[in-house]
Amino acid sequence: MVAVVVLTGCGQLLGTEPPPTPTDFPGLTSRMKLAGITLADWVSGDAGCTDPNLVPASISFNATGLDQATPVKLYLYVFRNRDAWERHRDAIGPCAQSWVTDPQTYEEIQESPYVLAGQGPWAPGFEAAVRSVLASAAGTGG
Repeated sequence: MVAVVVLTGCGQLLGTEPPPTPTDFPGLTSRMKLAGITLADWVSGDAGCTDPNLVPASISFNATGLDQATPVKLYLYVFRNRDAWERHRDAIGPCAQSWVTDPQTYEEIQESPYVLAGQGPWAPGFEAAVRSVLASAAGTGG
């Protein structure tokens, strides 16, 4: 009985589990697959432009699934932490000007520490699923 009280007390002193950290790219691909989205042809370091601050944080890939039958090329930028995300997220729009074909349908999702960008329009169910996956994968946002 004393051991249970001591162990319970130690748990209280140590606190609860630490807050969730953001999911890495392999974890994101698994989460996307579970949401019905398929990622293919990913390329690490492909920012879509030559911005030296975005290249190390970038991964491009093609995505399909749910109501998005036509593959869409997406650029995912994964930043080290919220501070890096805050510093660099506004550079993605200017970077995208090098690959966007129709600025009116450009799509971007910002969920610290991620920014996902691509030429739209994206199908509504696809977009909702991607937003949901990024929000849950972000944890505390870095």
